Amino acid sequence: MLTIHHLGRSQSERILWLCEELGLPYRLVRYDRDPVTILAPPALKDVHPLGAAPAIEDGDVVLAESGAIVAYVLARHGDGRLAYGPDHPAFAAYLYWLHFANGTLQLNLSRLGTLARAKMPADHPAFVAQSARLGRVVAHVEARLAASPFLAGPDLTAADIMTVFSLSTMRLFAPLDLAPYPAIRAYLARIGEREPYRRAMAKGDPGFRPMLA
Repeated sequence: MLTIHHLGRSQSERILWLCEELGLPYRLVRYDRDPVTILAPPALKDVHPLGAAPAIEDGDVVLAESGAIVAYVLARHGDGRLAYGPDHPAFAAYLYWLHFANGTLQLNLSRLGTLARAKMPADHPAFVAQSARLGRVVAHVEARLAASPFLAGPDLTAADIMTVFSLSTMRLFAPLDLAPYPAIRAYLARIGEREPYRRAMAKGDPGFRPMLA
Protein backbone atom coordinates (compact mmCIF):
# COMPACT_ATOMS: atom_id res chain seq x y z
CA MET A 1 0.00 0.00 0.00
CA LEU A 2 1.20 3.50 -0.83
CA THR A 3 1.98 5.91 1.98
CA ILE A 4 1.33 9.55 1.05
CA HIS A 5 3.05 12.26 3.06
CA HIS A 6 0.76 15.23 2.66
CA LEU A 7 1.38 18.82 3.71
CA GLY A 8 -1.84 20.70 4.33
CA ARG A 9 -2.84 23.17 1.64
CA SER A 10 -0.12 22.15 -0.76
CA GLN A 11 0.55 20.48 -4.09
CA SER A 12 0.34 17.13 -2.38
CA GLU A 13 -3.46 17.34 -2.67
CA ARG A 14 -2.82 16.20 -6.25
CA ILE A 15 -1.64 12.80 -5.08
CA LEU A 16 -4.60 12.20 -2.79
CA TRP A 17 -6.96 13.13 -5.61
CA LEU A 18 -5.13 10.88 -8.07
CA CYS A 19 -5.41 7.90 -5.74
CA GLU A 20 -9.08 8.60 -5.06
CA GLU A 21 -9.82 8.74 -8.81
CA LEU A 22 -8.00 5.44 -9.29
CA GLY A 23 -9.63 3.81 -6.27
CA LEU A 24 -6.13 3.07 -5.01
CA PRO A 25 -5.79 2.38 -1.27
CA TYR A 26 -3.23 4.46 0.59
CA ARG A 27 -2.07 5.41 4.05
CA LEU A 28 -2.18 9.14 4.71
CA VAL A 29 0.40 10.88 6.89
CA ARG A 30 -0.58 14.52 7.27
CA TYR A 31 1.58 17.50 8.25
CA ASP A 32 0.60 21.08 9.10
CA ARG A 33 2.45 24.20 8.03
CA ASP A 34 4.29 26.30 10.59
CA PRO A 35 1.76 29.02 11.58
CA VAL A 36 4.40 31.76 11.41
CA THR A 37 6.61 30.85 8.45
CA ILE A 38 3.92 28.89 6.54
CA LEU A 39 6.69 26.40 5.73
CA ALA A 40 6.65 22.62 6.06
CA PRO A 41 7.61 21.19 9.46
CA PRO A 42 11.08 19.66 10.05
CA ALA A 43 9.49 16.20 10.38
CA LEU A 44 9.22 15.97 6.60
CA LYS A 45 13.03 15.84 6.39
CA ASP A 46 12.79 12.40 7.93
CA VAL A 47 10.99 11.33 4.75
CA HIS A 48 12.93 13.22 2.07
CA PRO A 49 16.17 15.24 2.36
CA LEU A 50 14.52 18.41 1.08
CA GLY A 51 11.67 18.16 3.59
CA ALA A 52 9.24 18.58 0.73
CA ALA A 53 5.70 17.38 0.15
CA PRO A 54 4.30 15.46 -1.48
CA ALA A 55 6.38 12.39 -0.92
CA ILE A 56 5.30 8.80 -1.21
CA GLU A 57 6.59 5.46 -0.01
CA ASP A 58 5.86 2.38 -2.09
CA GLY A 59 7.76 -0.54 -0.65
CA ASP A 60 11.42 0.46 -0.80
CA VAL A 61 10.70 3.40 -3.11
CA VAL A 62 10.63 6.93 -1.66
CA LEU A 63 9.69 9.55 -4.22
CA ALA A 64 9.06 13.30 -4.09
CA GLU A 65 7.95 15.88 -6.73
CA SER A 66 4.26 15.79 -7.54
CA GLY A 67 4.78 15.39 -11.29
CA ALA A 68 7.14 12.47 -10.79
CA ILE A 69 4.76 10.87 -8.31
CA VAL A 70 1.81 11.21 -10.68
CA ALA A 71 3.81 9.59 -13.49
CA TYR A 72 4.99 6.80 -11.16
CA VAL A 73 1.54 6.02 -9.77
CA LEU A 74 -0.03 5.96 -13.24
CA ALA A 75 2.72 3.70 -14.59
CA ARG A 76 2.62 1.29 -11.67
CA HIS A 77 -1.04 1.37 -10.69
CA GLY A 78 -3.03 3.27 -13.33
CA ASP A 79 -3.83 0.44 -15.76
CA GLY A 80 -4.10 2.99 -18.55
CA ARG A 81 -6.52 5.25 -16.69
CA LEU A 82 -6.29 9.06 -16.44
CA ALA A 83 -3.78 9.27 -19.28
CA TYR A 84 -3.80 9.23 -23.07
CA GLY A 85 -1.29 6.90 -24.74
CA PRO A 86 0.71 7.49 -27.94
CA ASP A 87 -2.06 6.13 -30.15
CA HIS A 88 -4.70 8.53 -28.81
CA PRO A 89 -5.36 11.64 -30.96
CA ALA A 90 -5.09 13.81 -27.84
CA PHE A 91 -1.74 12.36 -26.72
CA ALA A 92 0.23 15.51 -27.58
CA ALA A 93 -2.33 17.73 -25.85
CA TYR A 94 -2.18 15.48 -22.79
CA LEU A 95 1.60 15.78 -22.56
CA TYR A 96 1.48 19.52 -23.13
CA TRP A 97 -1.03 20.31 -20.40
CA LEU A 98 0.44 17.75 -18.00
CA HIS A 99 3.77 19.59 -18.07
CA PHE A 100 2.31 23.08 -18.50
CA ALA A 101 0.85 22.78 -15.00
CA ASN A 102 4.16 23.04 -13.14
CA GLY A 103 6.41 24.23 -15.95
CA THR A 104 4.42 27.38 -16.77
CA LEU A 105 1.25 27.96 -14.72
CA GLN A 106 2.53 27.11 -11.25
CA LEU A 107 5.88 28.74 -11.97
CA ASN A 108 4.34 32.08 -12.96
CA LEU A 109 1.92 32.07 -10.04
CA SER A 110 4.83 31.40 -7.67
CA ARG A 111 6.90 34.21 -9.15
CA LEU A 112 4.12 36.75 -8.71
CA GLY A 113 3.35 35.45 -5.22
CA THR A 114 7.00 35.88 -4.25
CA LEU A 115 7.04 39.46 -5.49
CA ALA A 116 3.84 40.20 -3.57
CA ARG A 117 5.20 38.70 -0.33
CA ALA A 118 8.33 40.81 -0.77
CA LYS A 119 5.97 43.81 -0.80
CA MET A 120 7.14 44.93 -4.21
CA PRO A 121 4.98 47.88 -5.35
CA ALA A 122 2.40 46.96 -7.96
CA ASP A 123 3.82 49.63 -10.29
CA HIS A 124 7.37 48.26 -10.13
CA PRO A 125 8.48 47.20 -13.62
CA ALA A 126 9.23 43.64 -12.47
CA PHE A 127 5.79 43.30 -10.88
CA VAL A 128 4.07 44.78 -13.92
CA ALA A 129 5.95 42.45 -16.26
CA GLN A 130 5.20 39.34 -14.20
CA SER A 131 1.53 40.29 -13.85
CA ALA A 132 1.29 40.62 -17.61
CA ARG A 133 3.03 37.30 -18.14
CA LEU A 134 0.69 35.54 -15.73
CA GLY A 135 -2.29 37.17 -17.44
CA ARG A 136 -1.23 35.66 -20.75
CA VAL A 137 -0.73 32.25 -19.15
CA VAL A 138 -4.16 32.22 -17.49
CA ALA A 139 -5.82 33.51 -20.67
CA HIS A 140 -4.26 30.56 -22.49
CA VAL A 141 -5.86 28.16 -19.99
CA GLU A 142 -9.17 30.00 -20.33
CA ALA A 143 -9.13 29.65 -24.11
CA ARG A 144 -8.44 25.93 -23.87
CA LEU A 145 -11.25 25.32 -21.38
CA ALA A 146 -13.66 27.34 -23.49
CA ALA A 147 -13.05 24.80 -26.24
CA SER A 148 -12.70 21.56 -24.24
CA PRO A 149 -14.38 20.21 -21.09
CA PHE A 150 -11.01 19.08 -19.72
CA LEU A 151 -7.51 20.21 -20.55
CA ALA A 152 -6.34 17.26 -22.61
CA GLY A 153 -9.69 16.55 -24.25
CA PRO A 154 -13.10 15.09 -23.41
CA ASP A 155 -12.00 13.14 -20.33
CA LEU A 156 -10.46 13.98 -16.98
CA THR A 157 -6.76 13.09 -17.04
CA ALA A 158 -3.69 13.57 -14.90
CA ALA A 159 -3.22 16.90 -16.70
CA ASP A 160 -6.26 18.18 -14.82
CA ILE A 161 -5.09 16.67 -11.55
CA MET A 162 -1.79 18.51 -11.95
CA THR A 163 -3.47 21.81 -12.86
CA VAL A 164 -6.39 22.29 -10.46
CA PHE A 165 -4.20 23.01 -7.42
CA SER A 166 -2.68 26.01 -9.22
CA LEU A 167 -6.11 27.41 -10.05
CA SER A 168 -7.54 26.78 -6.58
CA THR A 169 -5.53 26.22 -3.40
CA MET A 170 -2.46 28.03 -4.76
CA ARG A 171 -4.50 31.23 -4.66
CA LEU A 172 -3.94 31.25 -0.88
CA PHE A 173 -0.32 32.12 -1.64
CA ALA A 174 -0.61 33.94 -4.97
CA PRO A 175 -4.00 35.68 -5.23
CA LEU A 176 -5.59 35.31 -8.64
CA ASP A 177 -8.92 36.90 -9.57
CA LEU A 178 -10.90 34.40 -11.63
CA ALA A 179 -13.81 36.76 -12.33
CA PRO A 180 -12.61 37.46 -15.90
CA TYR A 181 -12.34 33.74 -16.68
CA PRO A 182 -15.79 32.10 -16.96
CA ALA A 183 -14.51 28.91 -18.61
CA ILE A 184 -12.03 28.32 -15.78
CA ARG A 185 -14.75 28.95 -13.19
CA ALA A 186 -17.10 26.51 -14.93
CA TYR A 187 -14.28 23.95 -15.11
CA LEU A 188 -13.55 24.25 -11.39
CA ALA A 189 -17.26 23.85 -10.68
CA ARG A 190 -17.22 20.58 -12.65
CA ILE A 191 -14.20 19.41 -10.71
CA GLY A 192 -15.93 20.25 -7.44
CA GLU A 193 -18.76 17.89 -8.34
CA ARG A 194 -16.45 14.89 -8.56
CA GLU A 195 -16.71 12.64 -5.52
CA PRO A 196 -13.05 11.54 -5.67
CA TYR A 197 -11.96 15.18 -5.54
CA ARG A 198 -14.26 15.87 -2.61
CA ARG A 199 -12.98 12.84 -0.72
CA ALA A 200 -9.37 13.81 -1.33
CA MET A 201 -9.86 17.36 -0.10
CA ALA A 202 -11.84 16.27 2.95
CA LYS A 203 -9.16 13.77 3.95
CA GLY A 204 -6.19 15.97 3.19
CA ASP A 205 -7.49 19.31 4.45
CA PRO A 206 -10.43 18.73 6.78
CA GLY A 207 -12.38 21.90 7.42
CA PHE A 208 -10.88 23.68 4.40
CA ARG A 209 -13.34 24.76 1.76
CA PRO A 210 -11.83 24.17 -1.71
CA MET A 211 -11.30 27.43 -3.59
CA LEU A 212 -13.33 26.63 -6.69
CA ALA A 213 -14.87 30.01 -7.38
